[in-house]
Amino acid sequence: MKRRQILLGLLSVALLPLVRAAKTRREPIVGLPCEGCEAVFDGLSGNPSSHARIAPAHEPGEPLTLWGTVTDSDGHPQAGVIVYAYHTDRGGLYPPTATPVGEAARRHGRLRGWARTNTRGRYKFDTIRPGSYPGRDIPEHIHVHVIEPGRATYYIDDVMFRDDLKLTPRQEELLSHGRGSAGLATPKQHRGRWFVRRNIVLGAGIAGYPGRNPG
Repeated sequence: MKRRQILLGLLSVALLPLVRAAKTRREPIVGLPCEGCEAVFDGLSGNPSSHARIAPAHEPGEPLTLWGTVTDSDGHPQAGVIVYAYHTDRGGLYPPTATPVGEAARRHGRLRGWARTNTRGRYKFDTIRPGSYPGRDIPEHIHVHVIEPGRATYYIDDVMFRDDLKLTPRQEELLSHGRGSAGLATPKQHRGRWFVRRNIVLGAGIAGYPGRNPG
């Protein structure tokens, strides 16, 4: 009996590195180059909701809801896909995080969140409308990444707003058929809140994407 316990103990020690590796294994980053893409895993919980919050309810700024449907290339809604988004505060800055994070996530600031698509492929974020960078001609935008569990992670085109006076015709053209489908959105306001729709097509325009998502 004692010998068996010793053997089981040795087996557990031998398997420990494999268990740790399985826990830390992450989806490969595709669509390179992608500076800071590893930040999508920093702070990610095991099971995000399909309706998440980026900016806390008391965050200064105009309330905004970002939502959309994630589909494969054939238009089939995809459940279980994680959408990661982050943006500036109303002053156009990435506010510092309150909890320790890695360097990549630190650059993304504290206004960041994850949502996992539901059975209809839907995701939703409650947040604020971001400000544009101070003293620069870059339009307001929300950065978006996708994590396809067991497959890959990559960034897609930013969400930009048609009513932004800093938006140029060239940017409009690029965002109309870019990474992950069109990133250009038309904000609609209702009862003091902006609503912005950003649909996502998995793998669209992503170099090195590992095949089509099963639908």
